[in-house]
Amino acid sequence: MAVHRVGRRAILPGLVAMAAGLTGRASAGQASAGQADAEPALRIVAAENFYADVARQIAGPDAVVSAILSNPDSDPHMFEASPSVARALAGASIVIANGADYDPWMAKLLAASPAAQRRSLVVAGLLHRAPGGNPHLWYDPAALPALAVALTGALSAMDPGNAAAYAARLAAFQAGFAPVVARVAALRAKFAGVPVTATEPVFGPMAAALGLAMRNERFQLAVMNGTEPAASDVMAFERDIKQRAVRVLFYNSQASDPSAQRLLAMAQAAHIPVVGVTETQPAGTTVQGWLLSTLDAVAQALSGPAS
Repeated sequence: MAVHRVGRRAILPGLVAMAAGLTGRASAGQASAGQADAEPALRIVAAENFYADVARQIAGPDAVVSAILSNPDSDPHMFEASPSVARALAGASIVIANGADYDPWMAKLLAASPAAQRRSLVVAGLLHRAPGGNPHLWYDPAALPALAVALTGALSAMDPGNAAAYAARLAAFQAGFAPVVARVAALRAKFAGVPVTATEPVFGPMAAALGLAMRNERFQLAVMNGTEPAASDVMAFERDIKQRAVRVLFYNSQASDPSAQRLLAMAQAAHIPVVGVTETQPAGTTVQGWLLSTLDAVAQALSGPAS
């Protein structure tokens, strides 16, 4: 698989060199700010805002947490790292990345500003996923709980005085995530094997967890990687829609191309239920609430009349 588009335009000219000179200044600034504002000494920077939400739930008031990609109305594929991103990473105690070639700019910036005490948590590594697979790992029901456990361990090692608090927050996170796990199991029991399709493989890991039979995957990969889908793949997708061979169409509601938009319109005209999914967590939600809301939309779409 080609590299996911979010990494294609990620590093501005000279940004890596800038990051290399920021470590000392950021550390000094962090200490100064901490003394002035009595902020926690630990700083966590997550590449994506859903991972930052997990971090906030685990860290509580004992760390400052920020996210680099957080605007649900923006296109993550068009992200360009800025000097402020380099500064944030240079001053971080813990950084969280998706990995799997989704956010390769993170590794480049971190390599340019090495810090012996900084911990890096890469979700792809936690799940033992190598580059080349579907990079939208946050929709895998195992991903966020795995990150929560790893982050609890990292925070407890760096701040042992608050280890009991981190463990208590982990237990609360896991309790809050249990309804997501239960909902996935219930939907899988009811809808496993149902054919569905998507304009991009954003929801692919969750669709697999639900046991759905995903069609038109070559088309999805082409759209994700910014290449033109093969004519045969377009025809196969159109045929599935016209013949109502799929029960649901998933589409990336943040970013799409003309061919995907046309297929979306065709599905709507054919009265095939459509479920929009995103690559950032909507504002005012938790990851648990976001995933449950998405699963509710999936259940409603799949519960419609079969084609």
